[in-house]
Amino acid sequence: MKVRTVEFVGALAHPGGPRPGGALPEIAFSGRSNVGKSTLINRLLGRTRTPVARVSGTPGKTREVNFYRVDAIPFGEGEPIEFFLVDLPGYGYARVPKSMQGAWRPLVEDYLVGSAALRGVVQLIDARHAPTGDDQQMMEYLAGLGTPTLVVLTKVDKLKRSQRDRRIRSTVSELGLGMEQIVPFSAPTGEGRDELLRALESLLLPTR
Repeated sequence: MKVRTVEFVGALAHPGGPRPGGALPEIAFSGRSNVGKSTLINRLLGRTRTPVARVSGTPGKTREVNFYRVDAIPFGEGEPIEFFLVDLPGYGYARVPKSMQGAWRPLVEDYLVGSAALRGVVQLIDARHAPTGDDQQMMEYLAGLGTPTLVVLTKVDKLKRSQRDRRIRSTVSELGLGMEQIVPFSAPTGEGRDELLRALESLLLPTR
């Protein structure tokens, strides 16, 4: 699909709190605090010059579940698609106080369990490293919920081709995934952007 407009519409700050209005399907983005989530979202939505997701030099700054209304058209023919892209707080940053880390977990779980409109989760993992214990816990949690999950390996441009191929194969093995569930992505080059947009389209329009 091709993104036309993006608008920040609000945030969920506390478990059980009010959510942005509108009966739209949702796609959530999850990952560690330093995985490059905001940069990826801005590149994916075509908003690198005027970012919609705040890119911070200090990981762990996003403390709410942020909702962006996206208007797009399918790559093929069809009616426009409207959905919420949901940016979940990053996890696993050691310098964030434990009390704050503990507060984020119920917020994220409240969103994931309570959203009937959730169509799937895009789980981001840094291609330069093996999945962390936090990454594996999140994947197991999503599997327990039965939530469709796509894994995006960020920062693949920082790896040599041989390193990258090994990392993809090892991630597939470690997480017990199929190759079709992995999308290599580079924010600087745009590699993987169209593939990820097509994957989101298939989640939003499952009958296609």
